Amino acid sequence: MTPGKSAETARPARRRLSVDRRREELMAAALELFSTRDAEDVSIDDVASAAGASRALVYHYFGGKQELYVAALKSAAEQLESRLRPQGGGRPLDELASGLRRYFDFVEEHATGFAALLRGGPADRAGEVGEIVDGVRRRLFRLIQKQMQVDEPSPVLRMTLRSWIASVETAGLDWLERRDIERPMLEKLLVDHMVALLRVAAAHDGEVAGLLERLS
Repeated sequence: MTPGKSAETARPARRRLSVDRRREELMAAALELFSTRDAEDVSIDDVASAAGASRALVYHYFGGKQELYVAALKSAAEQLESRLRPQGGGRPLDELASGLRRYFDFVEEHATGFAALLRGGPADRAGEVGEIVDGVRRRLFRLIQKQMQVDEPSPVLRMTLRSWIASVETAGLDWLERRDIERPMLEKLLVDHMVALLRVAAAHDGEVAGLLERLS
């Protein structure tokens, strides 16, 4: 056997993947890195190494780190939003609890995607990345609005619901980091938190007071 042939035989065969599958692997590797480090600290070489791919291949599929970052976050956002599609048929608070279960199903099953999507807070969100994160929040807001049968929320109710969504995001990140509370307890806590916020808001807004009475 010639030396050249021996070297070729020793080299591991390269996996043949479809374009979609290769893109998914690269985005998954990127999400894993972006979930624990700032985007500025992650290089294309880091992503390529984590995915077992070449630097050139990453550039071939995404053009650069920003394009990869945006594509990875969009993938995570689309997966989360698919979980938030309303089921219908139950009482508003029961529907809210069901939506939270689906939300935390995603948090638990796609921890890196969730952390990468929300890590850093609003101050670090701008441009296309900010639109992705805000899109998830708008989807969740519309879902809650539909569950509560509210066509146009008053300013007080709007701020109350947006504050609750921020609490849910923070709770999800905290739970991923510590996991020192059982998921069912966390979900029940957040439903009770919504009711408590509405009670406070009801003291300042008649529309919220009527909504709270319907929910009760």
